Amino acid sequence: MTNGYRSFGYLDSEPDAFARFPLAPESGRVPRYDGRFDVATVERAERLLSDHVIVSLHDHPVLFPADMALTPQYNRTGRQHTAFAGLAESGLTIVFDNMMDGTAYVTGTAPWQWEDVVTDLGMRQADIAHQEQVVVVRSLADIESAKREGRTGIVFGLEAATPIGNSLDRIDVLYGLGLRQIGIAYSDSNALGAGLNEADDYGLTDFGRRAVRRMNSLGLAIDVSHSSDRTGIETAAASAAPVLMTHAGARALWDIPRLKSDDALRAVAETGGVIGISAAPHTTISSRHRKHSIASVMDHLHYCAELVGIEHVAFGPDTLYGDHVGLHRTFSALLGHSAEHGPEHPVVEYVDGVENPSESFHNLAAWLVRDGLSDDEIVAVLGGNVLRALGEIW
Repeated sequence: MTNGYRSFGYLDSEPDAFARFPLAPESGRVPRYDGRFDVATVERAERLLSDHVIVSLHDHPVLFPADMALTPQYNRTGRQHTAFAGLAESGLTIVFDNMMDGTAYVTGTAPWQWEDVVTDLGMRQADIAHQEQVVVVRSLADIESAKREGRTGIVFGLEAATPIGNSLDRIDVLYGLGLRQIGIAYSDSNALGAGLNEADDYGLTDFGRRAVRRMNSLGLAIDVSHSSDRTGIETAAASAAPVLMTHAGARALWDIPRLKSDDALRAVAETGGVIGISAAPHTTISSRHRKHSIASVMDHLHYCAELVGIEHVAFGPDTLYGDHVGLHRTFSALLGHSAEHGPEHPVVEYVDGVENPSESFHNLAAWLVRDGLSDDEIVAVLGGNVLRALGEIW
């Protein structure tokens, strides 16, 4: 018990919190992944997870409605429930949490405005303050403290800077409220630059360049995951600090706009930045593994490591607690486009092996062990590379 509230956050103490939107479970929604790992592989993977700082560059560690069609209404309450129990099982030291799903606040018929984002940022931190297992991370010292105390740290971010409008000072306000990572543009364009949906890829704007300088001066990590290729490349050129691509993959392996060109991947690495490999449904597929699963996700990890060096890759699985495919279908219906992307491929109901933050890194670590990487290489991919970049950014 903390301050009279239950240890898993004060939002859950509201009598009708679950009645209004019955939430998805934190485990058991889909069959448990069977990677056929031998005992020695699992033991080594779990030792590495336990002994080192483990970082997810992008996840949504919150509970979503059991019925994903209710997500827009649920998000509008500004009261997403952090998955405290699930995070305790994840093996993660820190997770970059972009709060509401990006489409909730930057696209659609009623996108989130500045006041909505500030309210959400405050509400989430108020909830976290009323339990003891999860802490908000704003510095490298906070990461060290979380690891030492056996807690999980959340780094708050936004998938796009769209809500700042054309006000540079709002970047300072967000930083002051605890934000430590921000995207340039989501799939739709904004005042900073072109998103990946833009037919005419005009890249980073002059305002965007000024925003990058402000982000650098504050020590705010910059993300180009949903930006266009040209915007990402020009952001990397404009930045004096490493740039992050928190959740993406290689278009060379699967030709869809959501994945990145070799030039965009190289541009991020050349800043000293890090590429987080995504596992959002129907993105990081490969010709070798056309059914999206952890196997195809690992194809993207190995491709990017060979392209830019293993010191520039990590994981940003982009998972959540709930039906992620159902979430895509819900927002696709709202936005009027297809939920599936790219060439013909088997549509999956979930990405086997990377279903939610509780299971992802246990399975990813075991795959890295089985793939023959050294302990040093595995530790770098699971967190060390991100820590090195944050040391220069923050």
